[in-house]
Amino acid sequence: MSRLPVWVAALWWVSLSVLGFLVVPMLFVHLPTPAMAGGMAARLFTAQTWMSTVCALFLLLQTRSSRTLNPEDGAREAAMFMVAGMLLALLVEFAVAPRIVARENLRVWHGVGSLMYALQWLCAAAVFWKLTGLRAST
Repeated sequence: MSRLPVWVAALWWVSLSVLGFLVVPMLFVHLPTPAMAGGMAARLFTAQTWMSTVCALFLLLQTRSSRTLNPEDGAREAAMFMVAGMLLALLVEFAVAPRIVARENLRVWHGVGSLMYALQWLCAAAVFWKLTGLRAST
């Protein structure tokens, strides 16, 4: 098996981790106003959506290639997490984020977005875990 899918899964999980658990909280601590921090966070989360989408699509295409990942080795299980993570990213970007930016019922939509981001993080972690497990078993 190629190492590239494992690296892409790692990139996906680490990018979610660094942005969500380090960068965005630091914005709210160090920028002068919550509005400035929120605006910058929104831009960063948009970039993360596209990073997540590209990583998940690449990994899905790799699961379709019998030369790279053997579907019988559990790659199909990983593919379910890839699809779920990508869908969560897109839902946050196109369904939740516009409501947060519009400050529409902010507490509820921020909670929904945070929960969906955490679930996306878990999906990326599961993909990384499963692909490293596949790598170790081959």
